[in-house]
Amino acid sequence: CIVIAILLIGFGVWKLAPMVVSLFSEKDVINVDPSPTPSDDQREPAVQKAENPIDFKTLQEANDEIYAYIQVDGTKVDYPVVQSRADDNFYLKHRAEDRAYSESGAVYSQSINGWEFLDPVTVLYGHNGYGDTFFTTLHSFEDKAFFDAHDTFIIYTPDRKLTYKIFSAFKYDDRHLLNSFDLANEDVLAEFQKILLDPPSVVKNVRDGVTLDKDSKVVILSTCITGQKENRYLVCGVMINDEPTE
Repeated sequence: CIVIAILLIGFGVWKLAPMVVSLFSEKDVINVDPSPTPSDDQREPAVQKAENPIDFKTLQEANDEIYAYIQVDGTKVDYPVVQSRADDNFYLKHRAEDRAYSESGAVYSQSINGWEFLDPVTVLYGHNGYGDTFFTTLHSFEDKAFFDAHDTFIIYTPDRKLTYKIFSAFKYDDRHLLNSFDLANEDVLAEFQKILLDPPSVVKNVRDGVTLDKDSKVVILSTCITGQKENRYLVCGVMINDEPTE
């Protein structure tokens, strides 16, 4: 009898097992709550990219030290920007396009600045006096009407479009700006920004309503003044837009 009872119990378990499995399976299916697939209007919008008109591929095939391109509204400043890895002043007397010797040089920065325009102050240098080339036409900003009418310049990198608002243009002395001011010190940076916003010069134009702080990204365009070796003419802009490009 005991044997028969055991057999009956085993038979019952064997018959009930598929039913139990089926119940659990149905429960699992019923309780599944998958995350809904977002519709097209729920998806994150694609980042709008600005047009980049500069053929960096061709420029950099000729010279891989070309890292940016500058255009200044209302002037003839429309040039690649270079920085030598070996000699800070190489491009004072060499062309950007092929590194060949040239008295008129190129538009360039020095190694104290990075190539990403993330420093609080970046200085770009360009010659004055070689016809209307390079930074010669920056002197147009000495005229107040011109200064008032032209308030931006653009710097392109291979993947960015950086727009700068021109807030001052003035005559200054010929000191090396980035070696003369410890801009890593926030107090010194703040004092230097005050100079840029309200230059101690009789030859100056300043735009109202511009403020600078420790996070501002300023680019200074520096060029010579004909017949005044001890002075420089500076055009200053602060970044107001940073866009990815196609």
